Amino acid sequence: MADAKPKLNTRAAGKVALAVMASRVLGLVREVLFAGLFGAGRSMDAFFVAFKAPNLLRDLFAEGALSTAFITVFSKKIQAEGDRSAWALASKMATLTLVFMSAITIAGILGADWIIAVLAPGFDPEKAAFTVLLTRIMYPFILMVSLAALVMGMLNAKDIFGVPALASSFFNIGSILGGVTFGWLIDPSFGPRALIGLAIGTLIGGMLQLCVQLPSLKSAGFRFHFDFVWRDPDVRKILVLMGPSVIAGSAVQVNVMVNSIFASFLQDGAVSWLQYAFRLMQLPLGIFGVALSTVTLPALSKIVVSGDMGHFRETLAKAMRLSIFLTIPAATGLIVLGQPIIELIYQRGKFTGTETLKTAEALQFYALGLIGYACIKVVAPAFYALDRKWVPMYVSFVAIGLNIALNYLLIFVLKIGHQGLAISTAVSATANFGLLYFFMRNGLGGLETKKFVVLGGKSLLASLGLAAVVWFGGQWIPGGSEYFVGWATSFFERGDGLLLAGMGFFSRVVLLLSLIGGGIGVYLFLCWAFRVREVEDALAVFAKKFVRKFGKR
Repeated sequence: MADAKPKLNTRAAGKVALAVMASRVLGLVREVLFAGLFGAGRSMDAFFVAFKAPNLLRDLFAEGALSTAFITVFSKKIQAEGDRSAWALASKMATLTLVFMSAITIAGILGADWIIAVLAPGFDPEKAAFTVLLTRIMYPFILMVSLAALVMGMLNAKDIFGVPALASSFFNIGSILGGVTFGWLIDPSFGPRALIGLAIGTLIGGMLQLCVQLPSLKSAGFRFHFDFVWRDPDVRKILVLMGPSVIAGSAVQVNVMVNSIFASFLQDGAVSWLQYAFRLMQLPLGIFGVALSTVTLPALSKIVVSGDMGHFRETLAKAMRLSIFLTIPAATGLIVLGQPIIELIYQRGKFTGTETLKTAEALQFYALGLIGYACIKVVAPAFYALDRKWVPMYVSFVAIGLNIALNYLLIFVLKIGHQGLAISTAVSATANFGLLYFFMRNGLGGLETKKFVVLGGKSLLASLGLAAVVWFGGQWIPGGSEYFVGWATSFFERGDGLLLAGMGFFSRVVLLLSLIGGGIGVYLFLCWAFRVREVEDALAVFAKKFVRKFGKR
């Protein structure tokens, strides 16, 4: 009997979305805690730039190129030759990753001075020296998350998605608990030196991200053994795929890095404003874009083995339409409610109203590129499943070049400031997706473009209803900073102040959540009225689960 056709597992995508949402929320908690303790100035600029060096390598080599290339080859190996051959390949790649990334770690520690000179040429000597120290502490992070990404790829290829998606939550938990603990031990007043504790916490989080996945990997059947026989056709395929994938997958992250370089020439705090804004934008990006790409790539890789390109086209088109349907309302909400969201989440302690305004300006422009960011996550890996690895690489060159040119124009010529960096990133991400879509459509002889355009138009119209609801309702949200400042002062000055200030804060939480919920409801209703298929699919899945759970009671 023939095997069933591999297909896009939307149910798994939902589980991954929930797991990624938990990770993104914990990441946001991490950012909020650090913002309250350290603000958004000189010290946090140093920490964020120091973290960018190993984090960029994580996005490129680990969770980017290595993960994409490995899943592509490993999934095909399972489909064609079975688990035994696939696990043998996994041991070879695990050994190679351990050796290579250990060397990268040592090189990064020794060369931290040169790395920071490139990443932050505008930092003064004292600020640069502190950034170098933090970089050297955090650099082993890349080794741990590279191995974690390889394990994630093995589990995803075996259709195990929940635990790998939750692994990054443990990174955030470890970095929060470890960072705050060691920060307090180093400097109880949480001055700049306490950031060394946060750097140590980052290492603890990376270790947890790896270790939490190992029991599931063992249950899936993997038994690691050192294997230095790397002259293997499949290892070679992975490495060949990784080359262009590193460059292609680098576009967004390199653009963020380029933004930091340009921001280092601006006033203290610019790097932090952009970081906090990008973190908020990553919440919907991670929930929707990453979740869909996680379950799409293994399915597409297996479909290629079967040779059914019609099914390949249908699966990819469905994933992209889902991405559009989910990210348009998210982008609209961030644009309209950016400032009250940031004020509610971040504005406390050393994070002042000025930081709120500056961060909101960056977020609103970043959000313009959210649709492009999410769709890149889905369509770029499809080129590797088709062994058309060079196309995303060439497209990324264009996107990076466009971003650099726009940054120079907006910062040094038009002198727009940090908002210009967010604008250029959004424009380059949108251009990146547009070119990838064009080449994929031509390569497949079509990509259900009419459905794509119709869905985009209907979703945009529905998002106008969402925008109207949240904008009008937003006029009723009380002004913000007094709740956060008042919370602290009244707590220490009056015994009953905590309750009164707390009621003010939570009333704003309820109002904001109600607005978001109302806006989502209006969006879904309008999409349903416009006969958007994705709404019907979602309702059908919900109804099926509801009947299964409660129908027999």
